[in-house]
Amino acid sequence: MEIIVRRLSEREIEDYSVYAWPLWTKEISEFDWDYEATEDCLLLTGLVEVTNNKGEIITIQSGDYVTFPQGLTCRWKVIEPVKKHYRFR
Repeated sequence: MEIIVRRLSEREIEDYSVYAWPLWTKEISEFDWDYEATEDCLLLTGLVEVTNNKGEIITIQSGDYVTFPQGLTCRWKVIEPVKKHYRFR
């Protein structure tokens, strides 16, 4: 299960209606997370290291569009407070 990180153009952000998605914020912290559904999100602010079940660390930061696959188990390390738009599908 692969975490996909990429940058969207402003056109893609508009086409996906990302700014209409719910907002989520998180302070500096560490926690485990299991994805029961696929999540797409756009980080507006923050810096996070996500460690997957293989021990690989994926760094995500402001401006990244990230897809977390259904069934993923990981650990979040929030280094800088996060604000993101997200949707589950």
